[in-house]
Parts: sequence; C-alpha cells; structure tokens
Amino acid sequence: MDIRQSIHSDHAKTLDTAGIRKEFLVEKIFEADKYTMVYSHIDRIVIGGIMPVNKSVSIGEEVGKQFGVNYFLERRELGLINVGGAAVITVDGTEYRVEKEEAMYIGKGARHVAFASVDSATPAKLYYNSAPAHHAYPTRTITAADTVAAPLGSLESCNKRTIRKYLVPEILDTCQLSMGMTRLEEGSNWNSMPSHTHERRMEVYFYFDMDEDTIIFHMMGKPQETRHVVLHNEQAVISPSWSIHSGVGTKRYTFIWGMIGENLTFDDMDHIAMKDIR
Repeated sequence: MDIRQSIHSDHAKTLDTAGIRKEFLVEKIFEADKYTMVYSHIDRIVIGGIMPVNKSVSIGEEVGKQFGVNYFLERRELGLINVGGAAVITVDGTEYRVEKEEAMYIGKGARHVAFASVDSATPAKLYYNSAPAHHAYPTRTITAADTVAAPLGSLESCNKRTIRKYLVPEILDTCQLSMGMTRLEEGSNWNSMPSHTHERRMEVYFYFDMDEDTIIFHMMGKPQETRHVVLHNEQAVISPSWSIHSGVGTKRYTFIWGMIGENLTFDDMDHIAMKDIR
C-alpha cells in the first residue's frame, strides 16, 4: 500500500515538478491479476485499480490489518466504475455482473470480495475509491440507465462535455462517497473551467480513454498559487480541499471523479472567477 501524507498549501507551493508528482500523482492504477492501493491522509481516501485477467483477485484480510481492522471493508465503503471488459464481482457469496461503464457500490461490512473478468481477452478494469463509513448501506450495481446525465459547456469554450453521476444521493445512499464520470466531446479539451475548490470535500481525478500520445495538463494549487501536473492515460491525481482541479488535454479524454468529505451536495463548491486565477 502506497501511503500519501496530507500536504499544507504553503508547503505545496514550494515543491518542484518532481515534488508535486511524488505527493499528488498516482502513475500506476492497473496491473494484471493484481490490485493497486493508494492511501491518502487527505480525508483518508483509498484509491486504486483492480484488473483480473487470468485469475480472480480479492482484497483479503491481510489488507485489513494495515487499517487496524479485521478486513478491508469492516469500517469502509467502496465504489468502483468499470472502464474495461465485463466483470463478475462476488460479495460475501453473491455474484454481481458489472459491464463496461457500469458502477458498483459495496457497503460497509462486506467481508469477502472477489473480482473476476468474464473474458480474459478483454479484462475488466475496475477503478475504485473507498472512504471511512459509519453505516452499512446496501450493496448494489449502477447501470448507465440508472445514472443522472448533465450536459455542460460548449464547443466555443472548448469544454462541451457530459457529466454522468453514478454514486450520488439521487441514485443511492452512501456515507460520504460520491463518484461520477465526465466525457468530453471531440473538439473539446477543457474540464472544470472556470475552476472551483471544495472547502468541505477533497477530490480525485482519474483520467483515461486517451490515445498514447495524448497528455493532460491538470491544474492544481490555491487559486492564486497555481501549479500543474502532467498525466498520461489511466493515471490519477489527488486534489486537497484547498486546491483547484481543472485540466486541459491535447485531445479529448474521459475522467472519473470521486469525492469524500463533510457532505454529499454536488453543488457545494467555491467558484473562482477567471480574472482571479494566478
């Protein structure tokens, strides 16, 4: 497990490129027949990927020991979105099928969780976020038809996109985890601009659906102390509550956003005027 400490905004603005990447960038999300796991002290979020190819992958009780509990989800909830081939996920003996661009919520208390691909030629790629939980909400899948879609932006401003909300209160109950996916249309390359911060929530962006030569310039830092970090396909970046989170790509792309914190109000954000960004 890769552990990341909390970073004060005054410290963050002194970091060079290598320092910023070390603290906030997650370079490797998927590994064949393994799970990856990054634990951030920022709101104690856990992020990673699960990619079963030739065998089932489980997050066993040995992981729980690293969290001071008996098993991983004893005091946590987990949300995932599949960006690969179809998956079969077994939760305490019950099987769930999750297709590409479908999601799943696994509630607090799920002890035995295993992940398998339906076809090893097109393996599942399960990107997940996990948050501390105080209540056991029901485990369930979320199909594309279940999601709430919100078209935003325009071609004139280079940000025509559709936000698709998966784990939000309109669809299901969670303790504090929200997740969704934003897809940009051809000819658009900006996301979340004009930018904002979340004083009451942190966020992680996972960028994917990118050509090999496509890169993302992800903007972060305080609104008057901005920095950037370059991401390639299937990489993620951690955004503290004091940081903006916007990005621009050399071509179109898709990203998954995940938030945890004080509330589940999607619109609870502090907008930054373009003229005030430095």
